[in-house]
Amino acid sequence: MSTTVFCQKYQKDLPALTIPPLPGQRGQELVKNISKQAWDEWMEHQTRLINEKRLKVFQPEAREYLQEQMKKFFNNEELDQIEGYVPPEKK
Repeated sequence: MSTTVFCQKYQKDLPALTIPPLPGQRGQELVKNISKQAWDEWMEHQTRLINEKRLKVFQPEAREYLQEQMKKFFNNEELDQIEGYVPPEKK
């Protein structure tokens, strides 16, 4: 497997994920199309969503919501933000 991937989010070659982050076909699609950088950034955003919206990830509605937000994140679409959250400035 290659060590880089053409990242769907950033539209350039970046270091790849080393293992599928999700089971099944969805995990394989992520490995082929999403960089480690994009995945790590998604995980940070997902954690903020879970904490601030007090999502119960064992509930199907919460998992469906997070899947929808993940799709938007990787497609550079507008997603739900955390009220009052200010992203750190890029160096």
